[in-house]
Amino acid sequence: MIAAEPSAMNQFSDDESRWLALVERDPAADDVFCYSVATTGVYCRPSCAARLAKRENVRFHRTREQAEKAGFRPCKRCRPDCASLADRQRDAVTRACRLIETADTAPNLDELARAAGISRFHFHRLFKASTGVTPKAYVAAHRNRRARSELANGVKISEAINSAGFSSNGRFYETSAQQLGMKPAAYRTGGDHTKIHCSVTECSLGSVLVAETDIGICAIFLGDNRAALIRDLLGRFPKANVICGDAKFDSRVKQVVSLVERPAQSHKLPLDIRGTAFQLRVWQALQRIPAGKTASYAAVASQIGQPNAVRAVARACAANPLAIAIPCHRVIRSNKSPSGYRWGVERKMTLLKREKSAG
Repeated sequence: MIAAEPSAMNQFSDDESRWLALVERDPAADDVFCYSVATTGVYCRPSCAARLAKRENVRFHRTREQAEKAGFRPCKRCRPDCASLADRQRDAVTRACRLIETADTAPNLDELARAAGISRFHFHRLFKASTGVTPKAYVAAHRNRRARSELANGVKISEAINSAGFSSNGRFYETSAQQLGMKPAAYRTGGDHTKIHCSVTECSLGSVLVAETDIGICAIFLGDNRAALIRDLLGRFPKANVICGDAKFDSRVKQVVSLVERPAQSHKLPLDIRGTAFQLRVWQALQRIPAGKTASYAAVASQIGQPNAVRAVARACAANPLAIAIPCHRVIRSNKSPSGYRWGVERKMTLLKREKSAG
């Protein structure tokens, strides 16, 4: 019945968090456990729409087999003994994604909906809720990924554009700056000739790397190993012209360190923010969370108009390259636990405490 990701299992590892999942009808818990009700003799999925039972009548089971062995029968409403609606929908979206990625010519919405076996309108809504982007945006992102891969392997720009399925060179160049963060010729060589000022210094949270392009700060990394932070930066820009910070750049680094030490303060740092359309929407939402306050992943998903994209929001937070400046540390789980943090949960807790005390 259940094959959950380790992170999901950790999220619902105790009865208190499992009960909260029942109260919230959290579909993310469906892959982790089921529950039985002593007064009805049935067992259900956590997302079951049936009336909430009294807490004292509820027991939790890791698998449906355990529930049935304890003498409970499957609920006829949520059918926990069959593939869930979420699983079926997930499979339909997965098939659509594979079709987009393997087709020589990008399929249109009607073709994708027919392959999924559902209506055009329902498929569009389901695809966006599951992936965080529309089918059209996914097609565009895949074309750009193919183009990036071709360019990185040294293929001629015109060949890469045609191979990726762009109707014309102009269509690709219209979006290349946003998708690649640099001109296509520069991306093909791993950021060759892109000038990036970089410096690593120490702060109360350990080491902090600050990197800046001509547009603005493109990276703020936190960690314990200076060499590892530099490797992360070079991994993003393998052939960029990385320059050790001069006196002028040292002033910028001090601004960033000041923000780390006092994260509640507002800042006007110029930022070079690079990400997918969905990531940018999430990161913009994070910047609207006031200092000293927190928001759940579900709340952020609702704020950007995609309440079912909770996991995609969590991935976008984890991909944030601009610590503190884009305050992903202000996002927590619905049960108020801190969840993960790209640069360590202890740092996240420290930042939240500093903001709260400043308020």
